[in-house]
Amino acid sequence: MSFPRFPERIPRQQFFPLAYRAMLLGRRLDERLLELFRKGTVRGTVTLGVGNEATAVGMALPFRPGLDVMSLLHRDLASHLLMGVSVEQILCQYLANAASPTHGREGNVHHGDAAHRRLPMISHLGNMLAPVVGGVWAARERGDDALGLAEIGDGGSSTGDFHESLNLASVRGAPVLFLVENNHYAFSTPTSEQYRCARLSDRAAGYGIEGRTIDGTDVWEVYEAVFEAMETMAKRGMPYLLECISLRMCGHAAYDKGEYIPEEERRSWAVRDPLGRCRASLAGQAGMGPEAVARIDAEVEAEIEQALAVSLPEARPDPMHPAPAVFAQGGKGRVEPFSRAGLTNQTAVTAALEYVLATVPESFLAGQDIGPYGSAFKTCKGLYERFGGRRVINMPLAESSMTGFALGASQIGLRPILEFQFADFVTEALTQLGLNCGTWYFRSGCPAPILVRLPCGGGVGLGAFHSGELEGVLARLCGLKLLYPVTPQEMFEALVAGFHDPNPCVVFEHKLLYTHAKGDVAFDGDLARVWRPRRYREGTEVTVVALGAMVETALAAVEKGGWSADVWNPFVLCPLDLAPIVDSAGRTGRLLVVQEAGATAGLADRVVAQVCCRRHGALKAAPRIVSAPDLPVPFAAELEAVHRPDAAQVSAALVEMCGERRE
Repeated sequence: MSFPRFPERIPRQQFFPLAYRAMLLGRRLDERLLELFRKGTVRGTVTLGVGNEATAVGMALPFRPGLDVMSLLHRDLASHLLMGVSVEQILCQYLANAASPTHGREGNVHHGDAAHRRLPMISHLGNMLAPVVGGVWAARERGDDALGLAEIGDGGSSTGDFHESLNLASVRGAPVLFLVENNHYAFSTPTSEQYRCARLSDRAAGYGIEGRTIDGTDVWEVYEAVFEAMETMAKRGMPYLLECISLRMCGHAAYDKGEYIPEEERRSWAVRDPLGRCRASLAGQAGMGPEAVARIDAEVEAEIEQALAVSLPEARPDPMHPAPAVFAQGGKGRVEPFSRAGLTNQTAVTAALEYVLATVPESFLAGQDIGPYGSAFKTCKGLYERFGGRRVINMPLAESSMTGFALGASQIGLRPILEFQFADFVTEALTQLGLNCGTWYFRSGCPAPILVRLPCGGGVGLGAFHSGELEGVLARLCGLKLLYPVTPQEMFEALVAGFHDPNPCVVFEHKLLYTHAKGDVAFDGDLARVWRPRRYREGTEVTVVALGAMVETALAAVEKGGWSADVWNPFVLCPLDLAPIVDSAGRTGRLLVVQEAGATAGLADRVVAQVCCRRHGALKAAPRIVSAPDLPVPFAAELEAVHRPDAAQVSAALVEMCGERRE
């Protein structure tokens, strides 16, 4: 379908035949999908766009497929069609058959095409917005004149990520059209119970941007308003908030009959049906008599029938072809070698960041207070002065949208590095990081290369909210790679290898280890060799596995007691490859795991489980775990000292497993 796109306008005479056809196609496709759902052919759900077609068509017509960055909602089949998706592709996606664009992996309403800048939907609706902001910012940083379309419903506009994303787009100057489809109900909750402002567009003033409310049932008014917003954004380089007052002339989804909608309201909506209004406008044009309109109707019906004839007989997906994969492959080649003497973990972080920023022009660093201040633990000191504010970016206090921003930027060819001030604060971004970034490759087929840095752990007197480990939490979220280095060499390697990996990679940086000891870094540039467990001491009596700062604690206990111990750091916590550790435990016959996380919060139980499953017959004693109790980290030094495992506890466990220690 060829027609003018921004900055060229569609003439009114050409507009209505085009708009009517797209609206009718969206309506009829919705109706056929509902019919297939009721027959059991389509599963999951069908969220109808009946009453929303004018907004869906009017907003999509000006945008440029493959250039502009967008995220569309589940009621906007017509928008997807105008962006180049075929009816057959949509049907196959809903049928989840072998020809499904996502191979049946993505939910039927969550379709998109990330490779062409149409980002897939996520049911956590607010989290759809920030990736568009990051994508548009990245595209413009790379020289594209891209604009963005970030859609949300009236209900989704209450989410924190809606406000975070608006603010972030304003602060970073990302020209994104935030379009609110206000159809009066969030599922069954009326707007009177969602917000108090007269118009949702009034919120624009709070972010220093323009806003406007229009009639979303008039397709020409929507098109004109969207086009004018795009002109404004292109001129000023700022976002825009547009509220379209639309209709939802049915329930929330196929399973909802909408009994909560008053009958009087239903009758008033029927009069304002946008498809009928567009048909009337079309019929009033010269040359568009009943026969011409009937031809469009017949063409739409024929297109859907033809697509059904192809999509319905398609085979069911083969679970193994293509083989499902949560991780993208790559990132195991060679990069420039690096060596420097006398680094602490803190300065190793700085050196790794400087190395990446200097060698990869597409890289950028983002976080709170990482600019001239140099970050909370000074690991970014001097980077702002060398690389400037376009590559070392101070972010608003908005961890979730910051993470979504990075995801969007990664889809346009930039390589983000995110610093969270404390590991604990990543909980603000678990949806973006774990459910969006982590599943991105599985859902979209596109890698999401993002490096996330988490200063973690206790021992420095910061109490709860600033002392968490969280490796146990993040390891249970699909699609994230986790690395936990201990020495300066490991720290440098973890950051560089994590950056070059095509997947979201999280590096834990224990705060207590930042300045504990100095060491030399000699990195030969072989990325593949980084991804392995690390052994610090060889022995025959017991295998000791320790994480983070507990490596120092375990080594101190072993050395003081004279145990003949294999002491390991798994280093790569996800995907967890314990093969050499399992072999070690099979050889020594004993296993002790030491973690700072709570007894049930870390990964010690997973290490024990794998060893028991694979070497149970070789074990001479039951494996032991030394950990913190399942309590928040206390603040007072005396309480924290008892909370964190120490060398005496490790020694006591070794005595129980191996007998009395040797002085």
